This record gives sequence, C-alpha cells and structure tokens, in this order.
Amino acid sequence: MKALPQISEAEFQVMKIVWDHAPISTNQVTAYLTRTTRWSPKTIQTMLKRLVQKKALTYEKEGRVFIYTPLVGQEEYINQESHHFLQRYFNGSMTSMLASFLDAETLTRQDLEELKNLISARTSDPS
Repeated sequence: MKALPQISEAEFQVMKIVWDHAPISTNQVTAYLTRTTRWSPKTIQTMLKRLVQKKALTYEKEGRVFIYTPLVGQEEYINQESHHFLQRYFNGSMTSMLASFLDAETLTRQDLEELKNLISARTSDPS
C-alpha cells in the first residue's frame, strides 16, 4: 500500500466534494461547502491550497479560474484510513472491531442479514 497524504477532517470534506464533482472550480467547491458548513470562502481556498501542497489534489488554471482534480482516489484513501483505524484502535483485529461495533450499535435484522451474507460470500470464495 503506497503512502497517501494525511489530511484533516476538514480537508476530507473538501476532498469529498472534489471526488464527487471533479473536475471542479474553486467557486464550485466554495458554493457546495458554504451550503453545508460555516466556512468562509477564504478558508475553503486555504484548504484547497493545502491539499495541492500535500499532493492530494492537482489543478489547472483556465484564465482566472483554478480547476481541481484529485490525485488520490477516494476508495484508495478510505481503504488506507480504514486500515489505520483498525491498527490503531483494535491492534489489527477485525474480530475485535466487529465485536466492539456489535456491542455498541443497534443493528437491524437487515443489517445482521447483510453482514451474514458478506461473511458467507467470503467464506465460500475459494480464493
């Protein structure tokens, strides 16, 4: 697994917008985020610059407009963060993590059925 940039929770919110709408301009990112956050346009621009510096995003300048595209894939990043979470909080034990969630969360019958199906599919797979 290649090392991906570490991004903050706020930067992750910016990345979600870029992943969903790339290529996307600064003004478009700002429009999305000012609807769902209390961030100023300047704050959003600063986070975009940081993400470029961290090599999570790249941009092209079209006239006076910056157009952003991700350099890091969403699935790749989420897989890395999931792995770090599992290592940090559960010493890499998937069983411990699942047991913790099962004890702490209220799962519906549908949730449990989906989990059973996922496990069944994995255990019957010959690979």
